[in-house]
Amino acid sequence: MKTLTLYNPLAPMWSRSSFRNDPFELFDSFFDLEPVMGKFPRNPAVDAREDDKGYTIEVELPGLSDKDIKLEIKEGLLTLATADKGEKEESSVGKWLRRERREFSFARSFELPEDADAEQTQAKLKDGLLTIILPKKPTVAPKVIEVKVA
Repeated sequence: MKTLTLYNPLAPMWSRSSFRNDPFELFDSFFDLEPVMGKFPRNPAVDAREDDKGYTIEVELPGLSDKDIKLEIKEGLLTLATADKGEKEESSVGKWLRRERREFSFARSFELPEDADAEQTQAKLKDGLLTIILPKKPTVAPKVIEVKVA
């Protein structure tokens, strides 16, 4: 297998391949490197939209289950957090030749509009896409008070 090389987490950082002639390629490669210590934080892609009935937030969370996701609404703030432990190092796995998937964790908060009904919020996870549905509160017509002359 001539195309694979032995995995070394420091190799991308210290190898000559980090020094490129194209400054944009060097800039892009900076964001591909994992810090030497700790986990590499990343935020999932999020789409949010509004219609007449309410708000819909879609979050890409491939490889996670409902047990990995914490969703909380408190004081008008929707917080989505998760932690994925990734694969454990075991001697039966052998040496890594290439490893691009990493364990990660993140927390992301969204301020809810005043007309969002937090009590009726629903969330579902299907095929790595978390869909959060926040219906709008029913609008109440203002009460007209008749003023009487005494």
